[in-house]
Amino acid sequence: EDVGRAFHNEPQLPNLLLDLEISARIMKEQEDLRKVVEFAAHSGIPVPGFMSALGYLDSYRSAWQPANLIQAQRDFFGSHTYERVDSKGTFHTNWSNNSKRK
Repeated sequence: EDVGRAFHNEPQLPNLLLDLEISARIMKEQEDLRKVVEFAAHSGIPVPGFMSALGYLDSYRSAWQPANLIQAQRDFFGSHTYERVDSKGTFHTNWSNNSKRK
């Protein structure tokens, strides 16, 4: 019913998280979802739907995405350079000199 109401009120709604009532309810209940995911992970119980939902929620509401990790991996494996949030320009790191390899 909530989903139907959201799309009835806004037929071009691009994402349910943009509906004020649904968004408020999800934000209110997110701690319960985190507890379920935490318990399942510690217990070794696979709950991929819950884990994906939590990851989606966190990434959707975050201004920063993990693209910087991808840039670092590309630089490590192919000297592709990366950008930083604290300095302008592009950077390259000689990763083999900065890490202890076994």
